[in-house]
Amino acid sequence: MADNNNTSENNHNNIPLWIALIPLLCLVIMLTGAVLLFGDSSSSGPNQLALMFAGAIGIGLSLWRGQSYEVLENAVLDGIMLAMKACLILLMVGSMIGSWMLAGTAPAIIYLGLGVLDPGFFYPAVLIICACVAVSIGSSWTTAATVGLALVGISRILGLSPEITAGAVISGAYFGDKMSPLSDSTNLAPAMVNVDLFVHIRHMVWTTTPSLVISFILFTWISWGQEVSEGTVASIEMTRTLLDDTYNIGFPAFIPLIVLLALAIKKVPALPTITIGAVVGGIVAVIFQPEATVAFGGGADVDFVMIKALWSAMANGYSANTGDGTLDELLSRGGMSSMLNTVWLIIAAMTFGGVMEKTGFLGRIVYSALKGVRGTGSLILTTVLTAIGINIIAADQYISIVLPGRMYMMEFKRRGLAPQNLSRTLEDAGTMTSALVPWNTCGAFMATTLGVATFAYAPYAFFNLISPFMAVLYGMLNFKITKLEEDDAVVPNPARN
Repeated sequence: MADNNNTSENNHNNIPLWIALIPLLCLVIMLTGAVLLFGDSSSSGPNQLALMFAGAIGIGLSLWRGQSYEVLENAVLDGIMLAMKACLILLMVGSMIGSWMLAGTAPAIIYLGLGVLDPGFFYPAVLIICACVAVSIGSSWTTAATVGLALVGISRILGLSPEITAGAVISGAYFGDKMSPLSDSTNLAPAMVNVDLFVHIRHMVWTTTPSLVISFILFTWISWGQEVSEGTVASIEMTRTLLDDTYNIGFPAFIPLIVLLALAIKKVPALPTITIGAVVGGIVAVIFQPEATVAFGGGADVDFVMIKALWSAMANGYSANTGDGTLDELLSRGGMSSMLNTVWLIIAAMTFGGVMEKTGFLGRIVYSALKGVRGTGSLILTTVLTAIGINIIAADQYISIVLPGRMYMMEFKRRGLAPQNLSRTLEDAGTMTSALVPWNTCGAFMATTLGVATFAYAPYAFFNLISPFMAVLYGMLNFKITKLEEDDAVVPNPARN
């Protein structure tokens, strides 16, 4: 494997640009066709096929140029392996949602929210709640799968838009994820360009704060004048009564959430944290929700009914039976099986991304983009567009941070720009836009977990949409752009050699 057959990313400048663009253009055409033909259901097979076929086109072009199939096959496997952690987390999140529904944790959060949240201030309240939770635990995924899931459920009961609510959940969750020192992406971005973590966070304040304020104003404006009709008030009271009759609503129901938050704050890795959260949910279900658990397991005359109920909820999801069809549909969620379609999408996306990187096609596209850079503003714009493009092509948030960071680090230094400008831009663009791409690991996770299609919530994920524009604006105005010390500013320009 030592030769990599001459066309790897290390000599991508030998690849004609038109060849590098062919797989990408084919992907865009096929994905557009999938959305037009299948609509929201395009993520249940058509998008996966588009990604796989586009990857096959990339492999075919590279074979034609003389690269060995073994190298390309290993690239596909390496790309898939990068996503295995995310896939395992997805499966355990599905399991946790099922156990939390059975334990009454999610219903208890909904019960509490229906009693205290004002429809006239609902969307900005969702933004702030999710931002606070995500800052404290450093995880947008965990925030969305717990508090966010319940808030979307509350919006449906209140007769408000689940799409706008999902946008507010994601906006708040990604603000907290971005600004928390506990976040993996917030640690990854400065590590890629040799910046101190807290220097990186302080530098992000300048673009993040106005983005959050603008998002808050927009959500407040949308919420303005929202009122609950008399019929909705009656529906809310009936829903709270049904929840109280079906589950033991009280402190024990919140134990899984408390345990999860405590583990996250202690910086326990995501996979064991979510696994423990699922197990604790099962224990709480058995001890504090015995009637609901027995009923879900098939009744008291079924052998090992408690084990069967927990097994079913964690594997295939929980099915509620409150007597109200709308509420049952809301609470019937979770299970590992509910995440399998998303895992399929991620594997297909990482296949395409692995091919594009290993063939050198991705590097060739980025190399061409860098040749058009003239000043600080255009360099930051190019970095933003590259990060967004990699989120679309490689379908992974971490690659959208690592790859542009590796490619542009020397260019920032050559132009006398401190590396925290690059790390901030990587977060403003790479981290923020990952949840807006349906086949990206983050976009797929959010859509599956919240039950709202990516393209449906994306127009309302204001914080995620505004952040890249804020990064470009600061670059164009040369505002809050930190310069390097003079001795460190002059370096060779390998991108142009």
